[in-house]
Amino acid sequence: MAEFDSNLQKLIDKPTETLDGRKIILKANLDIVEELDYIQKNGAEGIGLVRTEQIFDLEEEFPDEETQYKVYSDLAEKLYPFYVVIRVFDIGGDKVFPVDVQEPNPFLGWRGIRFLLDNKDLLKTQIRALLRASVHKNIKFMLPMISSIQEIRKTKEILEECKTELREKNIEFDNNINLGIMIEVPSAAFMAEEFAQEVDFLSIGTNDLIQYLLAVDRGNEIVSSLYQEFHPAVVRSLYKIIHSGKKGDAKVSICGEMAADILATPLLVGMGLDSLSVSAATIPHIKKIIRSINYEDVKLLAEECLNFKTEKEIRDKLQVYFSEHITDEVENIIS
Repeated sequence: MAEFDSNLQKLIDKPTETLDGRKIILKANLDIVEELDYIQKNGAEGIGLVRTEQIFDLEEEFPDEETQYKVYSDLAEKLYPFYVVIRVFDIGGDKVFPVDVQEPNPFLGWRGIRFLLDNKDLLKTQIRALLRASVHKNIKFMLPMISSIQEIRKTKEILEECKTELREKNIEFDNNINLGIMIEVPSAAFMAEEFAQEVDFLSIGTNDLIQYLLAVDRGNEIVSSLYQEFHPAVVRSLYKIIHSGKKGDAKVSICGEMAADILATPLLVGMGLDSLSVSAATIPHIKKIIRSINYEDVKLLAEECLNFKTEKEIRDKLQVYFSEHITDEVENIIS
């Protein structure tokens, strides 16, 4: 195992591309600022998801604009020239935050972008801080729990308001800052092409997407066996999102836990994803797999998986692929 880990470390400075030359951008998720050094040491090509509700610990209070600006600016400077994708506060659901909200069903209620649009000043504070920190032009930001085009367009209006306010104060910012959205609910999955025409990129959040598609609470141990990332409906939805998003001229990435599942890597690459954002510890493992596969081969693998009718058939197919092509990964990780 020590020799295996040593071999992984040798890959840190190597490009993340398949044997036949398809480049995949491999980024890291960031939950706490202290993870940044570890992320860089493991060779991440930027940060694909900054969970701002976690790095600021929203149990006590919402941070002011200056506090946020300093954190975002520091991240951007340290990661330059790589990009940092910052998600605006994803609050509600199973997350604790400093607002007393009585929610009979928090996962389907006042959360994510719904909460932010109803609290415009809070959203504007965060957007202004992001814009001020974007002077190096390596910050992107994205919106959580989008379910309609109206939510995107309303946020874009608020973004323009914030830009106007900063111009009036002669404060520099990236006027072309990229805006993206999380694809986490079925309506967004079905309308990925139309949504993609409104933004610069899509990021698939599989954690919520799977539980909404399958009507399974991923935190409920009684039904946890029904939460299946290789369920045919999930696999087909991912394929539709990826290809619909590209039709809409947007880059498509994935940042949920499925992105860090070693077994899923050939499938995700084969479905045409542009980038993956995973935990820092997983980056060397994912890179090794990507450098061990042919894109044309995994495209065929993905097409086969789209035709299966059960989770077991898909999982078995992926296991067979690993045993035939990536043996050491099976022995050291999957088993």
